[in-house]
Amino acid sequence: MINKYYFISKFDTNNIDKQDKQTTVIYRNYNSKIMDENLILKIKKYCKMRNVKFYLSNNIKLAIKLDLDGVYIPSFNKSTKHLAFSLKKKFNIIGSAHNIKEIKIKEMQNVSSIFISSLFKKNKNYLGINKFKLVSNLTKKKVIALGGVSKKNINKLKLLKNKEFAGISYFK
Repeated sequence: MINKYYFISKFDTNNIDKQDKQTTVIYRNYNSKIMDENLILKIKKYCKMRNVKFYLSNNIKLAIKLDLDGVYIPSFNKSTKHLAFSLKKKFNIIGSAHNIKEIKIKEMQNVSSIFISSLFKKNKNYLGINKFKLVSNLTKKKVIALGGVSKKNINKLKLLKNKEFAGISYFK
């Protein structure tokens, strides 16, 4: 089975219902400065009912306070303040990076896994399979593919040593 990470920016039960137990839902709402705790608790409850893990993006204090499964630290977040927090044993910290410098920052942030982008999506962070493999070898952390994974190219993940991936469009 392949572990998958599904980024959502709004709560839609129809999309969560389509996910299996190997999917982790990551809520990221960068459009609003204020996190709606009630909405996050609603998503948490629904994910728990569906037996799906639930992470919050870019707010480790709130993720700890609301007893979520973990937190996702985006590439633009360079803070290490969370290293002083006491975490429960099963709380997981993951993060993303686009280059070697950001990978080293994620290692300093003590993430368990690093999402490296972009594998397939041809944007300013585009790597492709060969560069992705090279960059992946620069860390001992678990690496997860991010960016442009679709039903059409999912089989290309077999070319990587780690077949986990994260995305948005694949899940809809």
